[in-house]
Amino acid sequence: MMEKSMPVQTPILTVRDLSATFPDNNGGLQALERVSFEVCPREFVAVIGPSGSGKSTLLRIVAGLLPPTRGEVNFLHLQQPKIGMVFQQSNLMPWRTVIQNIQLPLELEGLDQNLLEAKARELIELVGLQGFERNWPRELSGGMAQRVAIARALIHDPDLLLLDEPFGSLDALTRERMWTELSRIWQARQKTVILVTHSISESLFLADRVLVLTARPGRLKLDLKVDLPRPRADEMRYTAHFGKLARKLKEAIE
Repeated sequence: MMEKSMPVQTPILTVRDLSATFPDNNGGLQALERVSFEVCPREFVAVIGPSGSGKSTLLRIVAGLLPPTRGEVNFLHLQQPKIGMVFQQSNLMPWRTVIQNIQLPLELEGLDQNLLEAKARELIELVGLQGFERNWPRELSGGMAQRVAIARALIHDPDLLLLDEPFGSLDALTRERMWTELSRIWQARQKTVILVTHSISESLFLADRVLVLTARPGRLKLDLKVDLPRPRADEMRYTAHFGKLARKLKEAIE
């Protein structure tokens, strides 16, 4: 008997032949060179590589914040894709409370206040910040502030969530706790995600695939499928298979 083949998913995003060069006094600094890949709906993709390999540039081009020098980014079947973005710093407005910061994207769209409140409270529960709705950003830890930033990025139900080293400024223990939190949030919402990180362990713990970029100019060197079961527990990082995947990524980066 023939095995049933899995249905082929149509990508939500295609990046084709993407290059980026920034003008300088020496003929231009090339950040990316002919990068191509696809991302399917509900897929979690991580991008790693050496410092200066163009990871954040790639994310900003996908977000529409920077134009590419050549190549294209296409959102299939989405005329005006909704994109949520979280940066290394939470960038919360200090004069707004937790719930007010989370509400901001929908507030700008002029939504009804009762609907804003309901959606924000739903996300506060999702990211585990019940009881902190009326706190000010200065009263939050770094990890809590990033939870607010993630909730704010999710409130308008984005088609694509972009994460640019969101835990890079946190201490090691908080960072690892946030991996578990983000994995739980992704499991609950099943958003399409692209994460930029310097951490091999972070990329493997969170992602379905890891893209490795070379040193500048960044080219796609490896597209690694992460065949680890979900949901993922912290103990998984100490398994032999996790170590094997980590060695593949380390070799590709070096």
